Amino acid sequence: QVQLVESGGGLVQPGGSLRLSCAASGFTFSSYAMSWVRQAPGKGLEWVSSINIDGGSTSYADSVKGRFTISRDNARNTLDLQMNSPEPEDTAVYYCAKDRDTGRGNNGWGPYDYWGQGTQVTVSS
Repeated sequence: QVQLVESGGGLVQPGGSLRLSCAASGFTFSSYAMSWVRQAPGKGLEWVSSINIDGGSTSYADSVKGRFTISRDNARNTLDLQMNSPEPEDTAVYYCAKDRDTGRGNNGWGPYDYWGQGTQVTVSS
């Protein structure tokens, strides 16, 4: 079965840093683009970042560009999100998501067929 398990969330101060991780199993991880999607309190889902199958292409929402970095380790089946200079507006539950379709040309913009359980990130002073 496909499993995506996020970890690394917690409380962080503005200007600090936090690293989220997603452990993937049950599918050929290196064949699929992956993404991070978040949901702030009382808000809908917001796409954050995506990475293609080999990590050569990444994309970011304007709200996090320049502060967050997505990466993957296909040897370990892990997806990471490095959060630098987080802001209170970044407070949300962060989910990793698997793109439905395979292929090196897929940039991971969805649709997604599997999601992790989410990890809470709270940015507060």
